[in-house]
Amino acid sequence: MRHSADGRRADERRGADERLFQQTAHSPSYFELARRGGEGSEQVLDFCIPCNPYFPTPRMFEQLAGRLESILKFYPSDADTIAGQLARVLRLNPATIAMSNGSTELITWMDHLWVTESIAVPVPTFGRWTDQPLETGKRVDMLPLLESDAFELDVDRYVAFIRSRGSRAAVLCNPNNPDGGYLPSREVLRFVDELSDLDLVVIDESFIDFVDAEHAPSVAAEAALRPNVVVLKSLGKNFGLHGIRFGYLVANPGLAARMRRALPKWNLNALAEAVVFMLDEHLAEYRESLRLLRRDRFAMGVELARMPELSVFSSQANFLLVKLADGIDGSELRDHLLSRHGILVRECGNKLGMSNQFLRLVVRPAQDVAGLVEGIRDFLAYRRPSPEPRDPASLILRSISPDTGDRLREIPRPRPELRPTRRPN
Repeated sequence: MRHSADGRRADERRGADERLFQQTAHSPSYFELARRGGEGSEQVLDFCIPCNPYFPTPRMFEQLAGRLESILKFYPSDADTIAGQLARVLRLNPATIAMSNGSTELITWMDHLWVTESIAVPVPTFGRWTDQPLETGKRVDMLPLLESDAFELDVDRYVAFIRSRGSRAAVLCNPNNPDGGYLPSREVLRFVDELSDLDLVVIDESFIDFVDAEHAPSVAAEAALRPNVVVLKSLGKNFGLHGIRFGYLVANPGLAARMRRALPKWNLNALAEAVVFMLDEHLAEYRESLRLLRRDRFAMGVELARMPELSVFSSQANFLLVKLADGIDGSELRDHLLSRHGILVRECGNKLGMSNQFLRLVVRPAQDVAGLVEGIRDFLAYRRPSPEPRDPASLILRSISPDTGDRLREIPRPRPELRPTRRPN
């Protein structure tokens, strides 16, 4: 447990307001928790917000800090200038991109510009894909992803669903949020080509950089050749800089230009501009950060799968979805971890297609995962005895290792008698 300089335990000084978790379909912000959580809230260990723990590097933060006065004092360049630099760094045609103040700004404008009647969305997924069109009076056709199928999306089933509902637009998140499920790029391209008559097909690749199942998972280059396809990207999620708010889309020049005309000319801030113009000299560090995160994802999945109370779903994103055993309340576990251990997790009870038995846990380094496991065990010690061992077929973690390419490794959990002894309270 962390201690402050005055020697008091963090959980003695932290008073999180649990109502924060009930006011929105999304997680409360760090700043809300800090303002209302009481003294010590700044020490929270975050397993909730999907960040990259290895990027930006400390040196990059030092460079930004040294320029903070000018960044805050002066106007940024216009969006075309910043987007042009991003296109050069990412080797994209600048005519095919539009850059925004966060990917949700693009979701909002896509709804206004191109979603005229209805949109198909698999659930569970990122909440703005259902909330935004509902807020503007569109019909949202929701395809349930089944837990019995590990929330995997079947392209043929989805296409048949879209045809049966007559949806005029469709969304596919790859990898998906909150489960990290991934479709190979060939399947994604088959999906968009089956729907070439729709008004709009969106492939949300906000977490695509974390994929190691195939070498080139993005379909952005192919999207630019198709008349109705948009690929959405999130630099904030990739770089671990959610506060800057920057995302972009890739589409054919006609669609991209229409989006650029709709967006304000100065819709990007100076901090976003500073980061974009730093990227070229730090791409090697970024690639290394992805390697480390993929390593940590595999190790974290193994550690969590050792606990018989958790079922861990395979993920290609920077988070893992876990299901709690029957009788364990995810809201109570979330509140216990925050108030007693200073750990924030994403309980998924307010996501369509989920329940509070599910948690989405952001990938973090091994020392942080050890604290999470300790906190979960502490909660379980209060709640109930360890369940009886389940059928061995259910005690399998299916995960993709950086060392095995696209082969699936199956890691059985230890036999019950070999599980580590629970620590005394």
